Amino acid sequence: MQVRTGKRIELIDITSRVRECVADSGVRNGICVISTKHTTTSIIVNENESGIVSDILDLLEKLVPVHAGYAHDRIDNNADSHLKAVLLGSSEMIPVADGRPVLGTWQSIFLAELDGPRTREVTVTVLSSD
Repeated sequence: MQVRTGKRIELIDITSRVRECVADSGVRNGICVISTKHTTTSIIVNENESGIVSDILDLLEKLVPVHAGYAHDRIDNNADSHLKAVLLGSSEMIPVADGRPVLGTWQSIFLAELDGPRTREVTVTVLSSD
């Protein structure tokens, strides 16, 4: 799936689109792997509540500030984005039961854009355990 981002750093809820991919796969029980092939994006699971979304973005900025003298900035000026992606990871694995991703009440699946805005590619792979 393609996701168009609008800001340099943001969390985009892709839960409904992942649910569609799982439903379209026809898999009843198994696992769903959501991944991104970009080195400046991540896939995470957390609550889609504006306060925690803001807190996550603030934490990332505190841990890996922009333009802090990173060697990679000599080439692309986006080293912080790569380093934030390393901390978050490029994929998540979610169980599938009865044709739906198994998520907790407050869990959502996010694409973390760390060097946007851009058009990003997210891969959803659904494997059957039946």
